[in-house]
Parts: sequence; structure tokens; C-alpha cells
Amino acid sequence: MAPESFFNGRLIIETGDITKKKVDAIVNAANSSLMGGGGVDGAIHRAGGPAILAECKNIRKKTYPDGLPAGEAVYTKGGNLPARYIIHTVGPVWHGGAKGEKELLRNAYFNSLSLAKELKLMSIAFPAISTGVYGYPKEEAAGIVYKVIHDFIKKNSLPEKIYLIFFNKGDADIFTETIQ
Repeated sequence: MAPESFFNGRLIIETGDITKKKVDAIVNAANSSLMGGGGVDGAIHRAGGPAILAECKNIRKKTYPDGLPAGEAVYTKGGNLPARYIIHTVGPVWHGGAKGEKELLRNAYFNSLSLAKELKLMSIAFPAISTGVYGYPKEEAAGIVYKVIHDFIKKNSLPEKIYLIFFNKGDADIFTETIQ
């Protein structure tokens, strides 16, 4: 799939392996423990090496002893990844939509973008947060993500490039079809 872009090229939709993306930061769809896990989280920890886990343990010890709450974001260095930083955020588990999932998903993206801006990063790449094992409906997530990014870009010049990296073409198609 050729990348598609929106907002004058500031938002780029691609398929591929986020751990190989050469950007200033990739976003990790982390679990609250920050200790790695399955899916994107496990792939990032495996590809990035033990330095990431060491930094995550330090964050847990000093800042979030009970785990990173859903919707919040923290960062570590990129370890062995091509990205300089990893922004770790926890998306919501889908419980039918009545437990604040929409706001938590919005916050996960917004807080990650805000952290990238604070770090003066030019580029950031997101996976599809919460739409895997956490069960968030992909079409609904697409609408939320698009609005968050649209609103953020209108008010902020950084990051200049925001990538949404989908694992497969089907998920990328769901996103582009939903927002058009």
C-alpha cells in the first residue's frame, strides 16, 4: 500500500513494522506495568533491547509505582531502535463504551502528541492503540484518532509529521475509509 496523507502531508498512513520506522519517536501501546507484553508492546521491547525495560522500571519506581494509568504518556530513549525515543501510553480496554473509553483513547493520543511537542520532536509514529487485544472497535477508534490529530495539528506546529503505522492493509483501509 502506498502511503496516504492528510492535512497537507502532516498525517501519513502506512502499513509496516513500527519498530523499523525512522522517526524521532514511536509510540508504544503499552500495558500499565510498562514491563513489555504481547503485540506492539512486546515487539518494541524485544527490538529495542534491555535499556528500555530498565528505564521503564525506573519510571515505575519513581513516578508510577501502581502502573501507568490509561490515557497517560511517558517516554524512554529508543534503545536499539531507529527512533530516538519511545513514548509509552496505555490505551483503554473496550468495555462497550460506557466506561470512559473514548476519552481515555483520546487522551492516549493527545498526551503522546503533547509529549512529542514538549520534546521538540519533528516526527512521531503511532500504532493502532487499543484496537488489538484491548478490543476497541476499529471504525470508532479511527474517528477519534482522526479528530484528535486534526485538532492538535490546527494548534501546534510540532511534530511536523505524524505517522499512523498499521500492521496490515485491512486495518489501514478501515481507517482511511472511516475518515473519508
